[in-house]
Amino acid sequence: MVLATVTPPWAYTLQLPQDPRAPGIARATLRSVLRAHGMGDLIDTAELLASELVTNAYRYSSGPYSLRLRDVGRHRIRLSVWDTNPDIPPPFQGGAEVPKSLAECGRGLHLVTLWADSWGAYPLHGGLPGHGGKLLWVECAWKPDCRWGDLS
Repeated sequence: MVLATVTPPWAYTLQLPQDPRAPGIARATLRSVLRAHGMGDLIDTAELLASELVTNAYRYSSGPYSLRLRDVGRHRIRLSVWDTNPDIPPPFQGGAEVPKSLAECGRGLHLVTLWADSWGAYPLHGGLPGHGGKLLWVECAWKPDCRWGDLS
């Protein structure tokens, strides 16, 4: 039997329902895809980024949402999350303040802007009903000199 391989660039899209289990399913899928493509060294950072973005979509939108994982070359991936809420959160609007230490919300997406190599947001208008909203995206790349255990 000949095994098929997918050569870069590749992309996977996971459609998620408004269900509290969906963020966990998204993280598990992300781990599987990265391992399958030999990018296991990106799992920790990518999982943190995806977890915050997907959980934000679950909490602040009322409809379905999706996670897209795409290879952008040079051991770098782009994660994007689409949801039906058109409001772009402050950390993705540029120039947003750091959340207060006792703030009850806003710290997760602030972490995203600290850990991602690049990030952005697009408002989505028009199109078919239910296809408006926004798209938040982040990119992360493997950094051979940076490991979770090296944080101080």
